[in-house]
Amino acid sequence: MHDVLGFALICLILGVLGRIFVRVFVKSPLDNVPGPPALSFAKGNIPQLYNRNGWGFIKDLSEKYGGVVKIHGTYGSKQLFVFDPVALSSVVIKDQYIYERSDETVSSTHLLLGDGLLTSQGERHRKQRKLMNPVFSINHMREMMPIFYRISRNLRDAIASRVDNGAQDIDILDWMSRTALELVGQAGLGYSFDPLIRDKADSYAEALKALIPTAFTLRTYLPFLPYVMKIGTPAMRRRILELIPSTRLQRVKEISDAVDAHSKRIFKQKKQAMTQGDEAVLKQVGEGRDILSRLMQANMTASEEDRLSENELLGQMSTFIFAAMDTTSGALAHTLQLLAECPDVQNKLRAEILEAQGGEQEIPYDTLVDLPYLDAVCRETLRLHAPVTIVNRKTREDVVMPLSQPIRGTDGTYMSEIPVPKGTEVVVGILASNRNPALWGPDAGVWKPERWLAPLPETVNAARVPGVYSHLMTFLGGGRACIGFKFSQTEMKVVLAVLLSSFKFSLSNKDVVWNSAEVQYPTVGTSNQPAMPMKIDRIKSI
Repeated sequence: MHDVLGFALICLILGVLGRIFVRVFVKSPLDNVPGPPALSFAKGNIPQLYNRNGWGFIKDLSEKYGGVVKIHGTYGSKQLFVFDPVALSSVVIKDQYIYERSDETVSSTHLLLGDGLLTSQGERHRKQRKLMNPVFSINHMREMMPIFYRISRNLRDAIASRVDNGAQDIDILDWMSRTALELVGQAGLGYSFDPLIRDKADSYAEALKALIPTAFTLRTYLPFLPYVMKIGTPAMRRRILELIPSTRLQRVKEISDAVDAHSKRIFKQKKQAMTQGDEAVLKQVGEGRDILSRLMQANMTASEEDRLSENELLGQMSTFIFAAMDTTSGALAHTLQLLAECPDVQNKLRAEILEAQGGEQEIPYDTLVDLPYLDAVCRETLRLHAPVTIVNRKTREDVVMPLSQPIRGTDGTYMSEIPVPKGTEVVVGILASNRNPALWGPDAGVWKPERWLAPLPETVNAARVPGVYSHLMTFLGGGRACIGFKFSQTEMKVVLAVLLSSFKFSLSNKDVVWNSAEVQYPTVGTSNQPAMPMKIDRIKSI
């Protein structure tokens, strides 16, 4: 074993040295692209970009330079930070199979989530998505509305029991995380993780909440993962991973193992029910309407070449949990915070919801999704505070990146396109695009739901931002657009409708800070523990 590890270490060192040599001594066409100076040769701008308090650096990138900015990676590598709309169209649509997820990102995500949509590439990704698209249709969202409402009412009752004696400070992020997990559990997997009746979520839910903040601190390991993933068998790679003396890395491994174990247990139960017939399926939590049940049924009837393996189906399960929990819970928490900061907006939205309810507990799907002010509040929150602020791509071959507006190079000349070499890391600036004043106007940095109740600026329409949702990059676009964005939208609107018809939300006296990460999250002050206390009071008897 030690001989294998020694050989692996030598290969790793030689590979890294070779890459550094090329970066230092070979001239790059990216040298002429303007950008901030590196902190150091070894670190580049990475500590600034991947910093939980790195909002100022991202803001500078989007305001001080053009729509494409050169940033420095580790050990002399050069990357591009992109929010120019035409360049984004090239990255996520026109040349999307050249701008793929990097080996480093795929390797790290695969270790966490297995063979799901987030780790598949090329034809394999297209095959997975083709089978999964129908189960995320609007018609299927309508069918799942009873599940959404049932869980949201459980949430309402849980909060109500805690404010019986008047307004209380409650960690709304904790409740949104638990609710999002239960929603993706029941509607996504046909499994109940958390009935929302205990004071705290179970240990599994708590582990999931810690996953993203913990994994975000491990980016220094990413450049080495592609080499590690080529060593021996999966068992050998796991043994190597276990030998690395990093508490945070081992914690991520523990969480990943827990997700994998739960997924396998749920999958086994689902398979057993399907072999027993429709009656057994109907007795399960999702009553056969959940996404996993529909996906497994579609997979059974698919042609041999379109069918997914059991490992791929298990990978989708982990992906559902990972992609749907922190993004939606964070968006809901952010929305409630903004409504607390703007009581007039909160009151106006509550009035719209109560009128639509008409004395009933549920608003039908088609009515709910068309409520103009609720839709405006959700869109504006997802514009200004996109849960995922950046995503990474890496060029699989040389490509030319077009620009909507020429940028001035460091040599004084203007460039209307940029030659991008193979192997270049490209950072898609989701938040920078959503807040671009050149498109959205001088108030682009202001939360203003009313902007969605009037015609959008012509600059927005003319830019043709390649996002799948409302001229925004929040859910990306092209073949890698978020497949569950309709699920997320439905979830947000149902939860907001149920909560705002029952409670008034006000700010706590504690200092809440939003942290930059793979998915942004709030904390109280400098704490590392995700949390967002809010003052909640009942507005009527339930």
